[in-house]
Order: sequence, then C-alpha cells, then structure tokens
Amino acid sequence: MLLLEVSARYVGPERTSDIVDIKPPNMEDLTEVITGAEFHPRECNLFVYSSSRGIIRLCDMRQSALCDRHCKVFEEAEDPTSRSFFSEIISSISDIKFSHSGRYMLTRDFLNLKVWDLQMNTKPVETYPIHEYLRTKLCVLYENDCIFDKFECCWSPHDDHLLTGSYHNLFKMTSRLTKKDAIFESSREQAIRPRQLLKCKKVLQSARRNRRDEINPDNLEFSKKILHCAYHPTDDIIAIATAHNLFTYVAKDSSSSSSLSS
Repeated sequence: MLLLEVSARYVGPERTSDIVDIKPPNMEDLTEVITGAEFHPRECNLFVYSSSRGIIRLCDMRQSALCDRHCKVFEEAEDPTSRSFFSEIISSISDIKFSHSGRYMLTRDFLNLKVWDLQMNTKPVETYPIHEYLRTKLCVLYENDCIFDKFECCWSPHDDHLLTGSYHNLFKMTSRLTKKDAIFESSREQAIRPRQLLKCKKVLQSARRNRRDEINPDNLEFSKKILHCAYHPTDDIIAIATAHNLFTYVAKDSSSSSSLSS
C-alpha cells in the first residue's frame, strides 16, 4: 500500500481531515511515498513527515488547512562518489520521532540513526551507524527483500540514549553523551532465566567460534529481526519485539547503555 496522505483525527467528534496530500495527478509521476509522521510534542500546530527519498518536511497547520507547502525541508546532500544502485533504497526513512524536548528529531534509515536539530536543515547533527557490516551484503538483502524492512527507533526519557533494532534479534543502545553503543541479543533463554544481566555482543568478521559474545556477520539470521522497540516514557525500561516474543528490560545503571537485565 502506498502512503500518499497524512490525516489528522480529532478527539471528540469522530472526524478526520487530510493535512498532507502528495498524490500527483498522474501516478506515473510518483517519485516518493510518505513513510512516517509525528506531531511536535510541545507545539501542537507543528508536525513532520518523512519520505522514501530520505527527506523530512516540517509543516505548520496555521498556514493552511492542507499543508501542501512545507515551512522547512531537512535533507542531507548525497556524496556522489558513494552513490550506488542501492543508495535511494537505503536512504528511505523508516521511522521518525521527536525528542521529548522538541528540539531534535530522530530518524532511522536502513543503515543509520540520525539526530536532526530543528534549527539546522542541511545535515544531521549526529549520525550513528547501526550495522555497517551489512553494507557489503546489500545484494543479498535486496534479493531476500530484507533491504525494505522498516526498523523503528526511539528516545530515552531524558533524550540521552537512542534505541533501535537489527537482524539476528540484535538491538543497539547508543549513548549521546559518550558516543558509545552496546549491542544486545533477545533470546528465549532470557525468559527461562529472568532478571539475569545481559552481556554485550560484538559483530566481527574475525569472530571466534568459542566466544558466545562474538558473532560473525556471515552467520547472521536475517529472518530474525527486531523491527519494533519502545522506551518507557519516564523510566529506564525498554520493550523489544521479536517475531514471536515481547521482551522487557531494565537498565541497572541509568547513566550507562551497557548494563541491562531482563
């Protein structure tokens, strides 16, 4: 299904109205679809929507009922030397979230998490690679359609940590303060032994078979993936959804992203 409209649903009287419509007169001229939309947490007249071209548009509903004219566009210029057949596909934004403060936006594309400042629309202020080791496997991911997977992302309650998922039931937590990240794996063993401390994983080409904390990217199971994740709005608790299970974890040290228990 192609998403070409953003609709607002009003609380109270059951009615909706289209506030964005990017459907061209001729569908053959269609160049992008809407991949996500969210209201600003503090300015009720502002909202953003993202597209399959990696573009974010900020709109103000005070300007007109139909926001066909955005007030600001956020887009990172592409490096022509790195362009490939997959460039447009992997630049598609799969999720977008405002920070709790309302100053920043968090976006997820296939390979990266990006933090955007509302005052700077030419490039993200922070970029965090999620699974750069998959860049050499884009052909395989294209053939099995995994390259079109839509990963979610989210902020911690204080906007100091970021969370998103990956393949092999791995998820990554990143500290914006230290720029360090930690990779964890959700598995059924955690349900058998609850409240155990999770150990960080490493994805390495040189991974040793006798090390359970090391995973070779050639051995990743792409059928196991974490597309959905959520942070508790006030506590250091996260929820992770695999294909058949829902896991919750709590941070033992709220200042660190490397200490979690199930």
